[in-house]
Amino acid sequence: MKICSVCHKISGSDQNHLDCIQKQRVELENEEFKLKIPESLELSKNSDLGVEVKAILEHLSREKEE
Repeated sequence: MKICSVCHKISGSDQNHLDCIQKQRVELENEEFKLKIPESLELSKNSDLGVEVKAILEHLSREKEE
């Protein structure tokens, strides 16, 4: 038995829980996706985007800088 490094509960095997591993992988993918959005759209070149979309992308790019 081992303590899962993700949820810090007892694991029946010598590894982390499979669902904890999957959840952690999805969270990391989401973070990587958020970091790539502003670069892939290149905010300064896309002037045809709506105001709402620009606001969302600027918010995501600010999160990246912090």
